[in-house]
Amino acid sequence: MRAADLATAVVLMGLGGLVMFDAVRLGYDWGSDGPKSGFFPFWLAVALVVTSGLIVVQALRRHSPQPFVSREQLRPVLAVLVPATAMVLIMEVAGLYVASALYVAFYMRWVGRHRWITIALLALGLPLATFVIFERWFLVPMPKGPLEAWLGL
Repeated sequence: MRAADLATAVVLMGLGGLVMFDAVRLGYDWGSDGPKSGFFPFWLAVALVVTSGLIVVQALRRHSPQPFVSREQLRPVLAVLVPATAMVLIMEVAGLYVASALYVAFYMRWVGRHRWITIALLALGLPLATFVIFERWFLVPMPKGPLEAWLGL
């Protein structure tokens, strides 16, 4: 448990340091017309670095022989992580709508053990609803991959 806390805190401190560095480049002080671009990111990064430092101190004080996660606890985490990672990778090639349809279908069948009709309705309905809401109503283009050219969008 201690090693996981330390590793997480150090990674977060590094990310906070990176954000602070870039916020200084943008300007982290107050200008004549209000805060500069880096003001809020800088102070959020400071808070992240300070709280991560507190986690490091707390982890160094605590001695726990207990493991961070057991094999039984890791299985449901991987059941979520593996399909989600696959969706992100597929989205790079096939676009958001195809990837989300495949993700919903796979996850509902593999984890939820739902009936095929329910899977088909949701796997097609959710990407369609997402398309209508974002592309048509909000006019926000989403990554469509080759589907965009195929449908002529």
